[in-house]
Amino acid sequence: MSLGFLPQLPPVFGQPALFGALLLAGLLGGELVRRLLGLPRITGYVLAGVLLGPQVSGLLAPGALGEARVLIDLSLGLIVFELGHRLDVQWLRRNRWLFVAALAESAFCFGAVLAALLAFGFQPLLAATAAAIGTATSPAVVLLVAHELRAAGQVTERMLLFTAVNCGLAYVALTLLLPFLHLEHAMSWHEAALHPLYILGGSALVGFVASLALLWLADWVGKREDRQFILLVALVVLAVGAARSLNLSVVVTLITLGMLARNFDYEQVLLPLRFGYGGQLFFVILFVLTGASLEFTALPAVAAAVVAFIVARYLGKSLAILAFGRLSGVRSGSAGLLSLALQPMSGLAVVMVLDTAAMYPAFGGDLGAVVLSAVAVLEILGPIATQFALKRAGEADPAAGSA
Repeated sequence: MSLGFLPQLPPVFGQPALFGALLLAGLLGGELVRRLLGLPRITGYVLAGVLLGPQVSGLLAPGALGEARVLIDLSLGLIVFELGHRLDVQWLRRNRWLFVAALAESAFCFGAVLAALLAFGFQPLLAATAAAIGTATSPAVVLLVAHELRAAGQVTERMLLFTAVNCGLAYVALTLLLPFLHLEHAMSWHEAALHPLYILGGSALVGFVASLALLWLADWVGKREDRQFILLVALVVLAVGAARSLNLSVVVTLITLGMLARNFDYEQVLLPLRFGYGGQLFFVILFVLTGASLEFTALPAVAAAVVAFIVARYLGKSLAILAFGRLSGVRSGSAGLLSLALQPMSGLAVVMVLDTAAMYPAFGGDLGAVVLSAVAVLEILGPIATQFALKRAGEADPAAGSA
């Protein structure tokens, strides 16, 4: 008797089953840590990913993050767009010292991490690349913790502004290091010179064109929240797809799109940004997959360097905010909380390492040993630090604690 209609054993589950399993695991993990420990749900999403990943159960293969790269890019795209949309150029014009403080926060952080890694004997190019990636605060963590707490106030707004600036500058710094990576790997000088210009110029151009399209179409469809939501997601997805197809930077493209869409909206045709429940699906997937990709095996071998990386990163951000905070209007006592809120590293850093490793596998392996080990620590502790800072600043909505 033929039973060819039966599935093979063990059954092979496709992407829809994987997507559902990741969502369910993330939901359960997030709710458990929120209700039992009072921690951010993000921490639960990450821990669920760690449990599913190759470090623990092995249900997710080591290459799961790479295979689901389209989901990662879409998730980061939505988050980075919102971050860029919060970057108000008029605010920076009115408060020049605020922009100086944001630039100093990135520069001091880069310099402190670079000096720390050089002191541990790392090659200058490796140390500079790790410092560039370490400059960026995780946009996903700070945005989602702020949303979860319904936080509003001076520390929250500056946290989001500084994150937008340091993410953009981190990608610029990483791109400007490409010529040295090209030359070190015996590539031609003209490729070394033109590649960074292509990435930065092309990404900004795609973001500019997408912002004009978004504003024109938003004016055409009218101020209907349902229509504008579909339009917004469509343009973000198109921009992500264009950036990936053209080998450009998704982050630079989406920050440009968000920033220009806000600051070119003279007629105020865009409604307030709300990604709603649909966006949350992608965010849960992002953190579960990032948790599954964390590498703990290299941590013991580079533990001292990772501690130096994390401490130097905190000190660099803190010194800049303390030095320029009062001039930019930060209240006394808020500078330390703002520095603490800016500590998270997450999926963005992982993607930056993966992109570098894709071009230079051997260099990417050395880079990942330090940076991904630091991410493994700050992926867990970072959301907790941000939640503590916003609550201590008195900017969290008390009603959000039971949400």
